[in-house]
Amino acid sequence: MHDFSILNNTVWHIGSVPITGRLILAPMEGISDQPYRIICRRMGAAISYTEFVSALEVLNKHPYRVDQRISFVQEERPFAIQVFDNEPDRLVRAVEKILYLEPDIIDINMGCSAKTVSNRGAGAGLLRTPEKIEQIFSMLNQKLQIPLTGKIRLGWDQESLNYMEVARIVENNGGAALGVHGRTRQQSYAGEANWDAIAEIKQALSIPVIANGDVKEPEDVFRILEHTGADAVMIGRKAIGNPWIFKGIPVEEVPFDERLAVMHEHLHSMAEFYTEHTGVVLFRKHAVAYLQQFPMEREEKRTLLTTTTVATFMDYLVSLQLEKRV
Repeated sequence: MHDFSILNNTVWHIGSVPITGRLILAPMEGISDQPYRIICRRMGAAISYTEFVSALEVLNKHPYRVDQRISFVQEERPFAIQVFDNEPDRLVRAVEKILYLEPDIIDINMGCSAKTVSNRGAGAGLLRTPEKIEQIFSMLNQKLQIPLTGKIRLGWDQESLNYMEVARIVENNGGAALGVHGRTRQQSYAGEANWDAIAEIKQALSIPVIANGDVKEPEDVFRILEHTGADAVMIGRKAIGNPWIFKGIPVEEVPFDERLAVMHEHLHSMAEFYTEHTGVVLFRKHAVAYLQQFPMEREEKRTLLTTTTVATFMDYLVSLQLEKRV
């Protein structure tokens, strides 16, 4: 087993911002909100990235999708707000509007594969218009006093792998770091991530590169770092219900009482952050992930996932005695 304490105490920089630790929770829609970010930070995640924020919603003042997404507490610093759009001017105006929060980093989403985002030319859709990426980074670099970063995929599909072109555009127009998911937009999350492509980007750029894709177990962190030479690793889907991955602890080795304690903290935080009813409802997807290795009858699962208060959720969960079923 490798020593995660070395990774978690390594200091590197994004622009002028010092980062302590080489493991990062990926920005994920409906997952990396403030309550879960704080838990992952305590476990060893090095930076807080918001769920992606739509420039349109920033400019039109959509309350939930903006205010709650960009809300953070000081213990989360260094803190990055991730923004997406398909129009450079609108994206720049949105970024200017949220700078009053004093984030440490602004990150541009160029990797979201969701059709509702990418088919309108935002997220991974921007990879089809490198000239827009150049505009976005050039314009923001002239306006920002904080580091500007981006996250990309390898291209729209296997026939348009333009990751090197896009990576150089980001660096040449003031990008301070680049996150790379080793898949195309067409792949979404299917198939294997191409770590060779991430290594190629790292060798070509002088700015930090953050590797993302197919980190499923703690040991994969060291495998992807060695393979790619990346400065840090971003963990997405395998961090859902598994904040212990940032400590290097295999999820199956986490004692059940510790799992219960973290679930209770997480659920309580969500109830406080969103209101109790909304927090409990939004916690359900986390609960499924936290408990995926424990067998439950369909009716037990239905009952647990239809509770509406923190107390009834936890009381019923404890009564199931799931720790005795593995």
